[in-house]
Amino acid sequence: MSISTSLDGRVQSHTRAHLSESRARVASMLGDIVEDRSLGARLWSTDDVEYLNCGGYGTLLLGARHPRVVDAVIAQLGRHPVSTRTLLEPRVAEAAAALAARLPDPLSKVYFGASGTEATEAAVKMACSAGHHRLIGASRGYHGKTLGALALTANPSYQNPFRRLFTAATTVPYGDVQALSDALGDDASDACVVLEPVQGEGGVVLPPRNYLAVASALCRQRGALLVIDEIMTGLGRTGLMWESERDAVDADIVLVGKSLGGGVIPVSAAVATPRAFRAFDIDFGIHTSTFSGAPLGMAAACAALEVIDDEKLVARSARTGGRLLDELRILTADLGTVEVRGRGLLIGLDFGDAGTAGRFLLALLDRRVVANHSLNASPVVRFTPPATMTEADVDWMLTAVGDALRETFSKGHR
Repeated sequence: MSISTSLDGRVQSHTRAHLSESRARVASMLGDIVEDRSLGARLWSTDDVEYLNCGGYGTLLLGARHPRVVDAVIAQLGRHPVSTRTLLEPRVAEAAAALAARLPDPLSKVYFGASGTEATEAAVKMACSAGHHRLIGASRGYHGKTLGALALTANPSYQNPFRRLFTAATTVPYGDVQALSDALGDDASDACVVLEPVQGEGGVVLPPRNYLAVASALCRQRGALLVIDEIMTGLGRTGLMWESERDAVDADIVLVGKSLGGGVIPVSAAVATPRAFRAFDIDFGIHTSTFSGAPLGMAAACAALEVIDDEKLVARSARTGGRLLDELRILTADLGTVEVRGRGLLIGLDFGDAGTAGRFLLALLDRRVVANHSLNASPVVRFTPPATMTEADVDWMLTAVGDALRETFSKGHR
Protein backbone atom coordinates (compact mmCIF):
# COMPACT_ATOMS: atom_id res chain seq x y z
CA MET A 1 0.00 0.00 0.00
CA SER A 2 1.40 3.41 -0.96
CA ILE A 3 1.85 6.19 1.57
CA SER A 4 -0.84 8.31 -0.15
CA THR A 5 -3.31 5.41 -0.20
CA SER A 6 -2.70 4.79 3.50
CA LEU A 7 -3.14 8.50 4.27
CA ASP A 8 -6.33 8.71 2.19
CA GLY A 9 -7.78 5.77 4.09
CA ARG A 10 -7.06 7.44 7.43
CA VAL A 11 -8.57 10.73 6.27
CA GLN A 12 -11.74 8.99 5.09
CA SER A 13 -11.99 6.96 8.29
CA HIS A 14 -11.36 9.93 10.59
CA THR A 15 -13.84 12.11 8.69
CA ARG A 16 -16.58 9.53 9.13
CA ALA A 17 -15.74 8.73 12.76
CA HIS A 18 -14.87 12.15 14.14
CA LEU A 19 -16.24 14.88 11.84
CA SER A 20 -19.49 14.03 10.05
CA GLU A 21 -20.90 10.91 8.44
CA SER A 22 -22.83 13.00 5.92
CA ARG A 23 -19.63 14.88 5.02
CA ALA A 24 -17.94 11.52 4.45
CA ARG A 25 -20.83 10.37 2.23
CA VAL A 26 -20.52 13.47 0.04
CA ALA A 27 -16.77 12.92 -0.22
CA SER A 28 -17.41 9.35 -1.31
CA MET A 29 -19.75 10.58 -4.05
CA LEU A 30 -16.92 12.81 -5.26
CA GLY A 31 -14.47 9.92 -5.39
CA ASP A 32 -12.88 10.28 -1.94
CA ILE A 33 -10.30 12.69 -3.34
CA VAL A 34 -8.03 14.06 -0.61
CA GLU A 35 -6.53 17.49 -1.25
CA ASP A 36 -2.91 17.93 -0.27
CA ARG A 37 -1.41 21.24 -1.45
CA SER A 38 -2.25 24.30 -3.52
CA LEU A 39 -0.69 27.23 -5.35
CA GLY A 40 -2.39 29.94 -7.38
CA ALA A 41 -5.39 28.47 -9.18
CA ARG A 42 -4.08 24.90 -8.89
CA LEU A 43 -4.37 22.24 -6.22
CA TRP A 44 -3.00 18.72 -5.96
CA SER A 45 -4.44 15.61 -4.37
CA THR A 46 -2.44 13.22 -2.20
CA ASP A 47 -1.90 11.00 -5.25
CA ASP A 48 -0.39 14.02 -7.07
CA VAL A 49 -3.26 14.67 -9.48
CA GLU A 50 -3.44 18.35 -10.44
CA TYR A 51 -6.78 20.22 -10.35
CA LEU A 52 -7.93 23.68 -11.38
CA ASN A 53 -9.65 25.28 -8.39
CA CYS A 54 -12.55 27.45 -9.52
CA GLY A 55 -14.33 26.93 -6.20
CA GLY A 56 -13.19 27.77 -2.70
CA TYR A 57 -16.54 29.46 -2.02
CA GLY A 58 -15.09 32.81 -3.03
CA THR A 59 -12.06 32.85 -0.72
CA LEU A 60 -9.30 32.64 -3.32
CA LEU A 61 -9.43 35.92 -5.24
CA LEU A 62 -5.63 36.14 -4.89
CA GLY A 63 -5.17 32.43 -5.55
CA ALA A 64 -3.74 30.01 -3.02
CA ARG A 65 -0.57 30.87 -1.11
CA HIS A 66 0.08 34.24 -2.71
CA PRO A 67 3.76 34.84 -1.85
CA ARG A 68 3.28 38.34 -0.47
CA VAL A 69 0.52 37.20 1.87
CA VAL A 70 2.47 34.12 2.95
CA ASP A 71 5.60 36.21 3.58
CA ALA A 72 3.62 38.70 5.67
CA VAL A 73 2.13 35.93 7.80
CA ILE A 74 5.50 34.21 8.27
CA ALA A 75 7.09 37.51 9.30
CA GLN A 76 4.31 38.12 11.83
CA LEU A 77 4.59 34.55 13.09
CA GLY A 78 8.26 35.13 13.80
CA ARG A 79 7.56 38.36 15.63
CA HIS A 80 4.24 38.29 17.52
CA PRO A 81 1.56 35.73 16.55
CA VAL A 82 -0.97 36.20 19.39
CA SER A 83 -1.86 39.47 21.09
CA THR A 84 -2.46 40.07 24.79
CA ARG A 85 -5.95 41.49 24.11
CA THR A 86 -5.01 43.99 26.83
CA LEU A 87 -2.39 46.26 25.27
CA LEU A 88 -2.66 48.05 21.93
CA GLU A 89 -1.60 45.91 18.97
CA PRO A 90 -0.26 47.56 15.79
CA ARG A 91 -1.34 45.08 13.14
CA VAL A 92 -5.05 45.29 13.90
CA ALA A 93 -4.87 49.09 13.95
CA GLU A 94 -3.11 49.09 10.57
CA ALA A 95 -5.57 46.62 9.07
CA ALA A 96 -8.58 48.61 10.28
CA ALA A 97 -7.19 51.82 8.80
CA ALA A 98 -6.34 50.09 5.51
CA LEU A 99 -9.80 48.57 5.15
CA ALA A 100 -11.65 51.74 6.15
CA ALA A 101 -9.61 53.72 3.60
CA ARG A 102 -11.04 51.54 0.84
CA LEU A 103 -14.66 52.20 1.78
CA PRO A 104 -16.62 55.44 1.31
CA ASP A 105 -17.11 57.86 4.20
CA PRO A 106 -18.49 57.68 6.80
CA LEU A 107 -17.80 53.91 6.96
CA SER A 108 -14.80 54.14 9.27
CA LYS A 109 -15.27 51.83 12.27
CA VAL A 110 -14.19 48.19 12.02
CA TYR A 111 -14.93 45.01 13.93
CA PHE A 112 -12.84 42.01 12.82
CA GLY A 113 -13.82 38.36 12.96
CA ALA A 114 -12.72 35.19 11.19
CA SER A 115 -15.76 33.97 9.26
CA GLY A 116 -18.47 35.85 7.41
CA THR A 117 -21.10 34.79 9.89
CA GLU A 118 -19.13 36.54 12.66
CA ALA A 119 -19.30 39.77 10.67
CA THR A 120 -23.05 39.34 10.34
CA GLU A 121 -23.39 38.66 14.08
CA ALA A 122 -21.50 41.86 14.85
CA ALA A 123 -23.71 43.84 12.46
CA VAL A 124 -26.90 42.43 14.00
CA LYS A 125 -25.66 43.39 17.48
CA MET A 126 -24.75 46.90 16.28
CA ALA A 127 -28.23 47.26 14.81
CA CYS A 128 -30.02 45.96 17.90
CA SER A 129 -27.96 48.12 20.24
CA ALA A 130 -29.03 51.15 18.18
CA GLY A 131 -32.72 50.21 18.46
CA HIS A 132 -33.00 48.52 15.06
CA HIS A 133 -34.12 45.09 16.27
CA ARG A 134 -36.66 44.32 13.51
CA LEU A 135 -34.64 42.40 10.92
CA ILE A 136 -35.62 42.34 7.24
CA GLY A 137 -33.81 40.11 4.76
CA ALA A 138 -34.35 38.72 1.27
CA SER A 139 -35.53 35.37 -0.01
CA ARG A 140 -32.59 33.07 -0.78
CA GLY A 141 -30.35 35.43 1.17
CA TYR A 142 -27.32 33.85 2.83
CA HIS A 143 -25.50 35.54 5.70
CA GLY A 144 -24.17 32.64 7.80
CA LYS A 145 -25.46 29.96 10.16
CA THR A 146 -24.75 31.19 13.69
CA LEU A 147 -27.96 32.25 15.43
CA GLY A 148 -28.05 35.96 14.64
CA ALA A 149 -26.95 35.38 11.06
CA LEU A 150 -29.26 32.37 10.74
CA ALA A 151 -32.23 34.63 11.41
CA LEU A 152 -31.39 36.26 8.06
CA THR A 153 -30.37 33.17 6.09
CA ALA A 154 -33.63 32.33 4.36
CA ASN A 155 -33.44 28.54 4.19
CA PRO A 156 -35.84 26.46 6.33
CA SER A 157 -33.55 23.41 6.27
CA TYR A 158 -30.94 25.42 8.18
CA GLN A 159 -33.38 27.37 10.35
CA ASN A 160 -36.02 24.85 11.40
CA PRO A 161 -33.98 22.76 13.90
CA PHE A 162 -33.16 25.93 15.87
CA ARG A 163 -36.38 27.97 15.60
CA ARG A 164 -36.81 28.16 19.37
CA LEU A 165 -33.48 29.94 19.75
CA PHE A 166 -34.05 32.92 17.47
CA THR A 167 -36.72 35.04 15.83
CA ALA A 168 -36.50 34.78 12.06
CA ALA A 169 -36.24 37.95 10.04
CA THR A 170 -39.06 39.15 7.85
CA THR A 171 -38.23 37.89 4.38
CA VAL A 172 -39.13 39.75 1.19
CA PRO A 173 -38.52 38.69 -2.43
CA TYR A 174 -35.05 39.76 -3.57
CA GLY A 175 -35.26 42.62 -6.04
CA ASP A 176 -38.86 43.55 -5.15
CA VAL A 177 -38.83 47.19 -4.06
CA GLN A 178 -42.55 47.30 -3.30
CA ALA A 179 -42.32 44.28 -1.01
CA LEU A 180 -39.43 45.92 0.83
CA SER A 181 -41.39 49.15 1.14
CA ASP A 182 -44.39 47.28 2.56
CA ALA A 183 -42.20 45.42 5.07
CA LEU A 184 -40.56 48.64 6.24
CA GLY A 185 -43.82 50.49 6.79
CA ASP A 186 -44.08 54.26 7.14
CA ASP A 187 -41.88 54.35 10.24
CA ALA A 188 -38.95 51.93 10.08
CA SER A 189 -36.84 53.45 12.84
CA ASP A 190 -36.83 50.03 14.53
CA ALA A 191 -35.80 48.13 11.37
CA CYS A 192 -32.53 46.78 9.99
CA VAL A 193 -32.40 45.68 6.35
CA VAL A 194 -29.66 43.24 5.27
CA LEU A 195 -29.08 42.70 1.54
CA GLU A 196 -26.46 41.24 -0.79
CA PRO A 197 -25.62 43.28 -3.91
CA VAL A 198 -25.53 39.97 -5.80
CA GLN A 199 -26.83 36.83 -4.10
CA GLY A 200 -24.00 34.29 -4.06
CA GLU A 201 -25.33 31.22 -2.26
CA GLY A 202 -28.76 32.15 -3.60
CA GLY A 203 -27.54 31.13 -7.05
CA VAL A 204 -25.68 34.20 -8.37
CA VAL A 205 -28.88 36.25 -8.57
CA LEU A 206 -28.40 39.76 -9.97
CA PRO A 207 -30.87 42.39 -8.77
CA PRO A 208 -32.90 44.61 -11.09
CA ARG A 209 -31.25 47.85 -12.15
CA ASN A 210 -31.18 50.47 -9.36
CA TYR A 211 -32.65 48.04 -6.82
CA LEU A 212 -30.02 48.77 -4.18
CA ALA A 213 -30.23 52.52 -4.79
CA VAL A 214 -34.00 52.52 -4.24
CA ALA A 215 -33.67 50.20 -1.22
CA SER A 216 -31.05 52.52 0.24
CA ALA A 217 -33.26 55.56 -0.29
CA LEU A 218 -36.23 53.82 1.34
CA CYS A 219 -34.14 52.93 4.39
CA ARG A 220 -32.86 56.48 4.70
CA GLN A 221 -36.31 58.06 4.27
CA ARG A 222 -37.99 55.80 6.82
CA GLY A 223 -35.23 55.56 9.39
CA ALA A 224 -34.08 51.97 8.86
CA LEU A 225 -30.48 50.87 9.22
CA LEU A 226 -29.02 49.30 6.05
CA VAL A 227 -26.42 46.50 6.06
CA ILE A 228 -24.83 45.54 2.74
CA ASP A 229 -23.29 42.07 2.74
CA GLU A 230 -20.22 42.20 0.48
CA ILE A 231 -18.67 39.05 1.96
CA MET A 232 -18.90 37.21 -1.37
CA THR A 233 -18.86 40.17 -3.75
CA GLY A 234 -16.42 42.63 -2.20
CA LEU A 235 -12.72 43.33 -2.73
CA GLY A 236 -12.94 43.05 -6.52
CA ARG A 237 -14.62 39.69 -7.05
CA THR A 238 -17.30 41.19 -9.33
CA GLY A 239 -15.06 43.58 -11.24
CA LEU A 240 -15.58 46.50 -8.86
CA MET A 241 -13.90 46.97 -5.49
CA TRP A 242 -17.41 46.88 -3.99
CA GLU A 243 -20.34 45.56 -5.99
CA SER A 244 -22.62 48.09 -4.27
CA GLU A 245 -20.69 50.82 -6.14
CA ARG A 246 -22.95 50.14 -9.13
CA ASP A 247 -25.80 51.87 -7.29
CA ALA A 248 -25.96 54.95 -5.10
CA VAL A 249 -25.96 52.99 -1.85
CA ASP A 250 -25.73 54.73 1.51
CA ALA A 251 -24.94 51.81 3.81
CA ASP A 252 -24.65 51.98 7.58
CA ILE A 253 -22.64 48.75 7.77
CA VAL A 254 -20.74 46.80 5.11
CA LEU A 255 -19.75 43.17 5.68
CA VAL A 256 -16.44 41.91 4.30
CA GLY A 257 -14.84 38.47 4.29
CA LYS A 258 -13.81 35.58 2.03
CA SER A 259 -10.80 37.11 0.23
CA LEU A 260 -9.92 39.55 3.02
CA GLY A 261 -7.44 37.02 4.44
CA GLY A 262 -5.74 36.63 1.08
CA GLY A 263 -6.60 32.94 0.87
CA VAL A 264 -4.20 32.23 3.73
CA ILE A 265 -5.87 33.18 7.05
CA PRO A 266 -9.64 33.41 7.71
CA VAL A 267 -10.56 37.09 8.23
CA SER A 268 -13.87 38.95 8.14
CA ALA A 269 -15.04 42.41 9.13
CA ALA A 270 -18.07 44.56 9.77
CA VAL A 271 -17.29 48.15 8.78
CA ALA A 272 -19.74 50.70 10.16
CA THR A 273 -20.50 54.37 10.40
CA PRO A 274 -19.80 55.99 13.79
CA ARG A 275 -23.57 56.19 14.35
CA ALA A 276 -24.13 52.48 13.77
CA PHE A 277 -21.00 51.60 15.77
CA ARG A 278 -21.87 53.81 18.75
CA ALA A 279 -22.58 51.05 21.29
CA PHE A 280 -19.25 49.39 20.43
CA ASP A 281 -17.51 52.77 20.85
CA ILE A 282 -19.09 53.34 24.25
CA ASP A 283 -18.16 49.86 25.51
CA PHE A 284 -15.80 47.75 23.40
CA GLY A 285 -16.55 44.81 25.70
CA ILE A 286 -20.13 44.54 24.46
CA HIS A 287 -19.00 42.17 21.70
CA THR A 288 -15.55 40.59 21.88
CA SER A 289 -13.76 37.45 20.75
CA THR A 290 -10.36 36.17 21.85
CA PHE A 291 -9.05 35.98 18.30
CA SER A 292 -10.82 38.98 16.80
CA GLY A 293 -8.13 41.04 15.09
CA ALA A 294 -5.45 38.40 15.73
CA PRO A 295 -2.03 39.54 14.45
CA LEU A 296 -1.59 36.71 11.93
CA GLY A 297 -4.94 37.44 10.30
CA MET A 298 -4.30 41.17 10.30
CA ALA A 299 -0.92 40.68 8.61
CA ALA A 300 -2.68 38.62 5.95
CA ALA A 301 -5.40 41.24 5.49
CA CYS A 302 -2.94 44.12 5.12
CA ALA A 303 -0.94 42.18 2.54
CA ALA A 304 -4.08 41.08 0.68
CA LEU A 305 -5.36 44.65 0.35
CA GLU A 306 -1.98 45.76 -0.99
CA VAL A 307 -1.90 42.92 -3.53
CA ILE A 308 -5.43 43.73 -4.73
CA ASP A 309 -4.26 47.28 -5.45
CA ASP A 310 -0.75 46.59 -6.76
CA GLU A 311 -1.71 43.71 -9.05
CA LYS A 312 -4.88 45.45 -10.26
CA LEU A 313 -7.03 42.47 -9.35
CA VAL A 314 -10.27 44.43 -9.61
CA ALA A 315 -9.63 45.20 -13.28
CA ARG A 316 -8.40 41.66 -13.88
CA SER A 317 -11.60 40.27 -12.37
CA ALA A 318 -13.65 42.42 -14.72
CA ARG A 319 -11.59 41.48 -17.77
CA THR A 320 -11.27 37.74 -17.13
CA GLY A 321 -14.83 37.48 -15.87
CA GLY A 322 -16.12 39.22 -18.97
CA ARG A 323 -14.35 36.74 -21.21
CA LEU A 324 -15.56 33.74 -19.21
CA LEU A 325 -19.17 34.93 -19.21
CA ASP A 326 -19.08 35.50 -22.99
CA GLU A 327 -17.55 32.08 -23.67
CA LEU A 328 -19.88 30.27 -21.25
CA ARG A 329 -22.91 31.81 -22.94
CA ILE A 330 -21.63 30.52 -26.28
CA LEU A 331 -21.07 27.04 -24.81
CA THR A 332 -24.61 26.91 -23.40
CA ALA A 333 -26.37 28.67 -26.29
CA ASP A 334 -27.89 25.46 -27.64
CA LEU A 335 -28.94 24.28 -24.17
CA GLY A 336 -32.12 26.21 -23.54
CA THR A 337 -32.39 24.91 -19.99
CA VAL A 338 -29.06 26.40 -18.81
CA GLU A 339 -28.82 30.06 -17.80
CA VAL A 340 -25.45 31.77 -17.30
CA ARG A 341 -25.41 34.59 -14.75
CA GLY A 342 -22.60 36.55 -13.21
CA ARG A 343 -20.54 39.61 -12.55
CA GLY A 344 -16.78 39.49 -12.90
CA LEU A 345 -15.49 36.27 -11.38
CA LEU A 346 -18.71 35.39 -9.56
CA ILE A 347 -20.39 33.14 -12.11
CA GLY A 348 -23.33 30.75 -11.90
CA LEU A 349 -24.69 28.13 -14.28
CA ASP A 350 -28.35 27.47 -13.50
CA PHE A 351 -29.39 24.01 -14.71
CA GLY A 352 -32.99 24.27 -13.55
CA ASP A 353 -32.81 21.17 -11.35
CA ALA A 354 -30.43 19.82 -8.74
CA GLY A 355 -29.90 16.44 -10.42
CA THR A 356 -28.54 17.92 -13.63
CA ALA A 357 -26.36 20.35 -11.67
CA GLY A 358 -24.96 17.44 -9.67
CA ARG A 359 -24.14 15.42 -12.79
CA PHE A 360 -22.40 18.43 -14.29
CA LEU A 361 -20.32 18.97 -11.12
CA LEU A 362 -19.17 15.34 -11.20
CA ALA A 363 -18.38 15.52 -14.93
CA LEU A 364 -16.39 18.68 -14.27
CA LEU A 365 -14.47 17.01 -11.45
CA ASP A 366 -13.64 14.13 -13.81
CA ARG A 367 -11.90 16.79 -15.91
CA ARG A 368 -10.02 17.96 -12.81
CA VAL A 369 -11.89 21.23 -12.33
CA VAL A 370 -13.37 22.07 -8.91
CA ALA A 371 -16.50 24.23 -8.66
CA ASN A 372 -19.16 24.66 -5.97
CA HIS A 373 -22.86 24.05 -5.59
CA SER A 374 -24.94 26.91 -4.19
CA LEU A 375 -26.24 26.34 -0.66
CA ASN A 376 -29.55 28.15 -1.19
CA ALA A 377 -30.00 27.17 -4.86
CA SER A 378 -29.11 23.54 -5.54
CA PRO A 379 -29.67 23.79 -9.34
CA VAL A 380 -26.87 26.39 -9.62
CA VAL A 381 -23.19 25.50 -10.02
CA ARG A 382 -20.93 28.37 -9.01
CA PHE A 383 -17.48 29.37 -10.25
CA THR A 384 -15.33 31.76 -8.19
CA PRO A 385 -11.84 31.38 -9.69
CA PRO A 386 -8.88 33.58 -8.71
CA ALA A 387 -8.32 36.91 -10.41
CA THR A 388 -4.71 35.74 -10.77
CA MET A 389 -5.67 32.86 -13.09
CA THR A 390 -3.56 32.58 -16.24
CA GLU A 391 -4.67 32.23 -19.86
CA ALA A 392 -3.86 28.53 -19.55
CA ASP A 393 -6.17 28.33 -16.52
CA VAL A 394 -8.97 30.05 -18.44
CA ASP A 395 -8.55 27.69 -21.41
CA TRP A 396 -8.55 24.66 -19.10
CA MET A 397 -11.75 25.81 -17.39
CA LEU A 398 -13.60 26.52 -20.65
CA THR A 399 -12.52 23.25 -22.27
CA ALA A 400 -13.57 21.29 -19.19
CA VAL A 401 -16.94 23.06 -18.97
CA GLY A 402 -17.64 22.38 -22.65
CA ASP A 403 -16.77 18.69 -22.31
CA ALA A 404 -18.73 18.35 -19.05
CA LEU A 405 -21.79 19.97 -20.62
CA ARG A 406 -21.68 17.56 -23.55
CA GLU A 407 -21.45 14.60 -21.17
CA THR A 408 -24.22 15.92 -18.93
CA PHE A 409 -26.61 16.49 -21.81
CA SER A 410 -25.66 13.45 -23.87
CA LYS A 411 -28.45 11.13 -24.94
CA GLY A 412 -29.88 9.21 -22.00
CA HIS A 413 -28.57 11.57 -19.31
CA ARG A 414 -31.59 13.90 -19.18
